[in-house]
Amino acid sequence: MKQVEEPPVCSLLGIKVHGLTMTELHALIKNAVDNQRQYIIGHHNLHSLYIYHHEPEMRDFYREADYIHVDGMSLVLLAQLLGLPLQRKHRVTYVDWVRPLMNEAARQGWRIFFLGSRPGVAANAALILREETPGLQLKTMHGYFDADVQSSANREVLQYINTYNPHILMIGMGMPRQERWVLNNAHAINANVILTAGACMDYVANALPTPPRWMGQLGLEWLFRLFSEPRRLWRRYLLEPWFILKLLMREVLKK
Repeated sequence: MKQVEEPPVCSLLGIKVHGLTMTELHALIKNAVDNQRQYIIGHHNLHSLYIYHHEPEMRDFYREADYIHVDGMSLVLLAQLLGLPLQRKHRVTYVDWVRPLMNEAARQGWRIFFLGSRPGVAANAALILREETPGLQLKTMHGYFDADVQSSANREVLQYINTYNPHILMIGMGMPRQERWVLNNAHAINANVILTAGACMDYVANALPTPPRWMGQLGLEWLFRLFSEPRRLWRRYLLEPWFILKLLMREVLKK
């Protein structure tokens, strides 16, 4: 059974993240598929860091996750400030990753199922991605259903996914709903890799404006998103960082 080298693990402001590049994430997926394993791969950014410290179910999800990559340049910068070995290459956000992932899936013959987004959005994104990527096997279903684990709608969703038998299941229902759903249903899912993918299909389908990539490299995507959706995101970007600052000051004072 082929093994992959374990990525470095960093403890940052109470959370755990792995230093993973896109190439290394692809290698983990290949390892899971080739060796018939199941990996849950989550991600952390400033928003998830805030939720982690406020919601027990999020902490449960991250304890269950096999790998947690960094989605957010701000976390890389905070890690470097604290002397941790995270670099720009370890920042993997789905806006940048979704198309390389689809290309790798087509090359490897992996089937992908995406569950999430509003009705019609993921389906439109799938049309775009299949047109861009010949041979891509991608099926979607919207995320507007009763996600209670005992509901008939949830059982139907699981049956639909398992009938397709995907190698990769991407869940894009926003934090913390997507993490809660994975936590409650992973045991019933036939997929080698489960990814919490947020709004990646909304960006592909142009249902949300994509931040300029130079802003991502500078850690300024939040500013673009705040101006794009101020009513929905003002609390996330203007209030939550004060809690993160308190965590940072506590960490600095320990040193």
